[in-house]
Amino acid sequence: MEKEVYQGETLKSTSSKLDFEIEMKLAAQKLDALRSQGISEPLIASDMRDFGLQRAKKFGWPNTYVFTKALGEMCIGQYKDSLPTVIIRPTMITSTYKEPFPGWIEGLRTVDSVVVGHGKGKITCFLADPSCIMDMIPGDMLINAMIVAMVAHANQCPSRTSNNNNNNITNYNNIYHVGSSLRNPVNFSSLHQFSYSYFTKNPLINMDGKPIIISKGIVFSNMAIFRIYMLLCYLIPLQILQLLSKAFPSYFRDLYVTSMRKFNLVTRLVQLYKPYVLFKGIFDDTNSERLRGKAREMSSSNDEVDLFNFDPKCIDWKDYLINIHIPGVKKFVIKK
Repeated sequence: MEKEVYQGETLKSTSSKLDFEIEMKLAAQKLDALRSQGISEPLIASDMRDFGLQRAKKFGWPNTYVFTKALGEMCIGQYKDSLPTVIIRPTMITSTYKEPFPGWIEGLRTVDSVVVGHGKGKITCFLADPSCIMDMIPGDMLINAMIVAMVAHANQCPSRTSNNNNNNITNYNNIYHVGSSLRNPVNFSSLHQFSYSYFTKNPLINMDGKPIIISKGIVFSNMAIFRIYMLLCYLIPLQILQLLSKAFPSYFRDLYVTSMRKFNLVTRLVQLYKPYVLFKGIFDDTNSERLRGKAREMSSSNDEVDLFNFDPKCIDWKDYLINIHIPGVKKFVIKK
């Protein structure tokens, strides 16, 4: 639900209460302690990432990305005082739907690392529940939601708790989930199929100038089975290949290095995306739907409504992913 995150709240039972100010102090102390040891900056960065992940998991968050989002909301709640605030919670942000033009994106975002890895032939297996909803929203729709929210709440009083008056936008928390899982869901199985369909017809080109032929790959919905598969099909053969590369480097070293990179890529991505590709939740967007209604009231014409559209129901996921998003990633990110 589109509810506030209060100071002290956690996602799992723990004897400690979550306090963003304490977390900031602990992070600063950890950083000072590492720097006092005179170790290199890359090692400091690595240790700080591990420390952040440890703190996130302690309170029930799967990674530091979502953990610090929660801390940020707690900070806003603590210090906003009488300042009117709006909190926008986007789901996985993808390339633009229309503006400034369809498919524009900077850098790999969310599931695109998996999509590109698949297209390059580097990912032939992955962990995901095929029925898991991939809650995505195009970047320009997110920006539209932010603009409309600012206009709707300009010069209003601070957030108030909701009541039975559903037509008054000031009478509920100014928190908006901007996503698609409730009104226009698309699952991982469909995303996988669309990715395979696109790269089969529009293959990427390897360093030798030849098209990369991909397989559909295997998707495991269970972590235990995935680990067994990786052990038997990759890790044990890699260990044998490592021995052969040492004994016969001119024959096996390149193969070992390439295979090890693929193994590490899949392992890293699985750990990164596991909280999302096995996630069963749906994000309610009742407040966002009210905001869309408010936008229609404020607009002077249908063209204006369309210009600031952020309704996920208008998205045809097959058309968007195959004809807009994946080509956009190919053009603006991998540039091949």
